[in-house]
Amino acid sequence: MNKSWRTTTLGILAIVTAVAGFVKATIDGDPTTEPDMAALVAAISAGIGLLFAKDAKVTGLPGGPKVEP
Repeated sequence: MNKSWRTTTLGILAIVTAVAGFVKATIDGDPTTEPDMAALVAAISAGIGLLFAKDAKVTGLPGGPKVEP
């Protein structure tokens, strides 16, 4: 992870929301409700992508010289 707290926060929220929805569908007691594994994997993948993404307000390339504001 990096210093892009905005995208990191959204990534964590995406993962938590996906897992919570999957768990709720699994334990809701309704036999007609089937948890969507594909949606869970897609949301977790998107969350992981956001964890490692860089905010638009962050300057410089990864590993490059640091730019002082």
